Amino acid sequence: MEFPENLKYTADHEWIRIEGDEAYIGITDFAQSELGDIVYVDIFAEGDDLPKDDPFGSVEAVKTVSDLFMPVAGAVIEVNEALEDAPELVNTDPYGEGWMVKISIADVGELEELLDAAAYQAEINV
Repeated sequence: MEFPENLKYTADHEWIRIEGDEAYIGITDFAQSELGDIVYVDIFAEGDDLPKDDPFGSVEAVKTVSDLFMPVAGAVIEVNEALEDAPELVNTDPYGEGWMVKISIADVGELEELLDAAAYQAEINV
């Protein structure tokens, strides 16, 4: 199981990769392994300004549906359209091609509240 050091994490199993005042968001390797085969990703917040912890979509696996939450406040500026035809990218490459949304960060101070890789691993007892 991977926990890239260059990412920040939430206790809800989202990751965020910061690139200046923008960031990419997806779900962790741990989350995708717990969900199993992902069959559908529904991002309903494109263009929306959302506060931290608000849902921006959901991911559907064979036996369950799980909400996706904003790790920080921001505007959803891009959705990974590749997931429409290939939701399994979340399983095969959760930190790369399986990203879900790109956002414009509203408050960079909120990044300080997120977990680093070691703290996330401790959170999930790995």
